[in-house]
Amino acid sequence: MKQEINPKETSRAQAFELWMKSPMPMVTLVKTFDVTRLLKASRRQGLKFNMLLCWCIGKAASQIPEFYLLPKDGKLFRFDRLGVNVIVDNEQGGISNCDIPYSDDLRQFSRDYDTLTKEAVATCRDINDDEAMIIGTSAVVGTELDCIVNQYTGIFNNPFLVWGRYKRHWFKTALTISLQFHHAQLDGRQAALFLERLQQTLKTWK
Repeated sequence: MKQEINPKETSRAQAFELWMKSPMPMVTLVKTFDVTRLLKASRRQGLKFNMLLCWCIGKAASQIPEFYLLPKDGKLFRFDRLGVNVIVDNEQGGISNCDIPYSDDLRQFSRDYDTLTKEAVATCRDINDDEAMIIGTSAVVGTELDCIVNQYTGIFNNPFLVWGRYKRHWFKTALTISLQFHHAQLDGRQAALFLERLQQTLKTWK
């Protein structure tokens, strides 16, 4: 459920006042992650690497209250659940957006991921979940990336993560991920905490 809230009654009051009207309110952090365990689990269990990574993103974000907030159109909204957006190549040669509801249950998330992405590919239509706080993602796997920066206009205010092809280093596999976020939603402290929890989730994968 989506609910408008008073920014002055939240921990984001000062940040909202400072950054909501900024012409360039977005911040980008870049971190290289160890995804060795995740890649092995993907191959061992026959699960899509991108799906597992999206689930780990949702899991890390679900532990941080600020990820349930969205600054938009001069207002602040709170959501009671999260979703992860993926971009798919559709059958018309274009791309479609697909919002996957986050669930702590990996099996449920995997089923939703497969069902919804296949529907988006076949119908060539976006699948949007307006009642969930959506974390955007984009996998640019055609090449290895050191960094990527998205638009800074504040039109799209949701947190957005982008990555390219993972890199192999002897017995380890690394993946550089770019996190863009609106400063009214997150400070560097919360963003860094999210990145640390994401790495912990990736490293403890069995």
